[in-house]
Amino acid sequence: MWSQAARSHAQPEPGRSILQLMTTLIPLAGLWAAMMLTVDDAYWATLLLSIAAAAFTVRLFIIQHDCGHRSFFSSKRLNGIVGSILGIITLTPHEYWRQSHNIHHATCGNLHNRGVGDISLLTVTEYTNLSAWKRLAYRIYRMPAVMLGIGPIYLFIIKYRLPLDLIRHRPRLLISIMGTNLGIAGAVLGLGFCFGFIDLLMVHLPIVLLSSAAGVWLFYVQHQFEQTYWRDKKNWDFHEASVMASSYYDLPQPLRWFSGNIGIHHIHHLSSRIPNYRLGTCLAEIPALQSVNHISLRESLSCLRLALWDETAQRLISFKSLRRLRRATAQATVADSAEPNIP
Repeated sequence: MWSQAARSHAQPEPGRSILQLMTTLIPLAGLWAAMMLTVDDAYWATLLLSIAAAAFTVRLFIIQHDCGHRSFFSSKRLNGIVGSILGIITLTPHEYWRQSHNIHHATCGNLHNRGVGDISLLTVTEYTNLSAWKRLAYRIYRMPAVMLGIGPIYLFIIKYRLPLDLIRHRPRLLISIMGTNLGIAGAVLGLGFCFGFIDLLMVHLPIVLLSSAAGVWLFYVQHQFEQTYWRDKKNWDFHEASVMASSYYDLPQPLRWFSGNIGIHHIHHLSSRIPNYRLGTCLAEIPALQSVNHISLRESLSCLRLALWDETAQRLISFKSLRRLRRATAQATVADSAEPNIP
């Protein structure tokens, strides 16, 4: 029933799509130009402007995301062209990202099909069975400073230049990836010769760092919350996972605008063909989904401590919670062994 109601909104509106594209690209270009004008004499102003520029870059990525789902325009070809051009700005090879992200949609919440388009997550059993060094590596990986600092830099600047995870199985993706890399190289050379490579780095690097961190954070909160959904293959259901494995991240304005309503993520997974600008209307028409997996901005901060899927409790837990669980289990074992055997 929810799927049918959602699908009625899965129609792009060309006028709204073009308007959204223009109201994102033009302000972003203006902010970038203002940053270049201030970079030599007032770098503090450049850094302040980079916050707004990063917000518009996130919004631009959401438009590329919609193009990847072929929901931004009715034309498959136009979605591909626009998405590929935007990928040069967002540093994201469009066709590679489209395919890996669609795998994420097809396998979301399935414990046996993790690894593509996901943030790595271990179950309690998997983590417990690791060697000490591998447990340490996983703990470092899940640290907020790594997840939102080093991780985004690696993903957007390094991995996306040659993402080997899908290329091995789909070598034709290399064409799209190299095309994006050539576009990025051309833009860097052109802008560098016009404005100076040092100034270009000082202007654009803060935008990349802030926007990539914000993008990873949004994706993190959309699936890494306490009462999310993970099931083994035999108990996994695609339609159930579409809603229950995704959050409703209820952001205040203007954050909702800049993030293209992507916080309404359970509906997006319910019907990925809904353009971002119609998700709010869809949510308003399905009252039951307004309370499902609802997370406020303040509540979302607690998601950072979650790191492991507890198969018994069916929820995400922190490393601290696992230590408490182990102590309680050990104490119960000692108490049981201390009880006298009464014949």
